[in-house]
Amino acid sequence: MITDLLQLAAGLYLAAGLAAWVGVALESARSMRIAVAVLTAGAFVHGGAFVAFHLEKKPPPLTDLPAAVSWMALIAVIFLLVLLRRARLAALVGVVAPAAFVGVFFAALRLPHPDAAPLVGSASPLPHLHVLLASMGLAFLGVAGVAGGLFLLVDRGLKRHRRVRSRWPSLEALDRVNRVALAVGFLLLTLGVATGVLWVASATARESTGKA
Repeated sequence: MITDLLQLAAGLYLAAGLAAWVGVALESARSMRIAVAVLTAGAFVHGGAFVAFHLEKKPPPLTDLPAAVSWMALIAVIFLLVLLRRARLAALVGVVAPAAFVGVFFAALRLPHPDAAPLVGSASPLPHLHVLLASMGLAFLGVAGVAGGLFLLVDRGLKRHRRVRSRWPSLEALDRVNRVALAVGFLLLTLGVATGVLWVASATARESTGKA
């Protein structure tokens, strides 16, 4: 079931990315609305896969790479959907959605992965918390990178007096997204590093106690 949901989510993300690029190329508001709607559907399906993942009798830990990548893609998509409610940023779907497709498709090929084992005892919440925070931080920084790259692209076109397509976001909106995503992303990544340090320290202490 998890694999089927992930494959469906990957297909929806790919379709959303294609619709967004069509909307930019043809300057079509309808294509942009379709892209956002399909991306939203993909996020719901992806979220359902994540819930099903945790309902498994023996789910692989989030320290398993496919699970972490899938979570990272979901956070990036949710963050973008939140941004879309505040600014005209639908063109970002053309980059974030294909990236989410790659991450989710990779997870679909590797999950479920019941043989994966956590690096420390399952009684410790630190591995789970570390991966959640670090993956969320990387997702936010990834969106910041996309916004920054698109900012440079639009700014370069304006300086060369080229006609900027009407579906591109404004420089102000892209700059605001970049600043917010960087601030939140670095905070979450810092917390992820801190929990990782605590995780290693806890595991080392348990190993020392066991040997003693």
